[in-house]
Amino acid sequence: MERAFSESEREEDSDRIILGLLNSVEQDGARSQRHFAAELGIALGLVNAYLNRCIKKGLVKASQAPARRYAYYLTPQGFAEKSRLTVEYLSSSFGFFRKAKADCVKALEMAKERHLKRLVLIGVSDLAEIAAICAIESGIVLVCTVDPSNKQDRFVGLPVVADLDAIDEHVDGALVTALVSSPAIDALVGNAREKFGADAVLIPELVDSRPRKARERSAS
Repeated sequence: MERAFSESEREEDSDRIILGLLNSVEQDGARSQRHFAAELGIALGLVNAYLNRCIKKGLVKASQAPARRYAYYLTPQGFAEKSRLTVEYLSSSFGFFRKAKADCVKALEMAKERHLKRLVLIGVSDLAEIAAICAIESGIVLVCTVDPSNKQDRFVGLPVVADLDAIDEHVDGALVTALVSSPAIDALVGNAREKFGADAVLIPELVDSRPRKARERSAS
């Protein structure tokens, strides 16, 4: 049965994207929207929509840049909103950790029941960090993290690769740890199901609480 999503859950997801976008703009607003999308792990169209929303709210301003591009910068209101969202995020982080740990423990126990001893993580995120800690306690071996939008060589001590074909070790299944849906992540989940089997791709409740359309894409 499909889970219904509350208005507060949708707002939390939106606030998380806005906070990430405001942080990215503050760090370097001259980068392209495509770069923002890769950094945040979300679709390019979503970045454009949220940037336009931030501009309309007076949080971000855009100025013409060379090569028909725009540079973005935070307004005083944007800095204030970033601070507010950061405080909210920190205040809820303990609750997130507790929920994330419970989800990861449950998923890893399921992996053991299904004799999945060597897993990959799909998606670099806070959830992936918690999963790495839980995996040590459970005895599950994590081979690597797969994330096409992340440019790090390693994450929580694990190699980071762009796709499943780049893995040259034996893998039994995957644990999805991407908190924000994107076409690339959804495609990875689909590929993992084809490669390992549907029962070998584990999705914690925090990930499965993404908006319905995102879940439908990852299941197709």
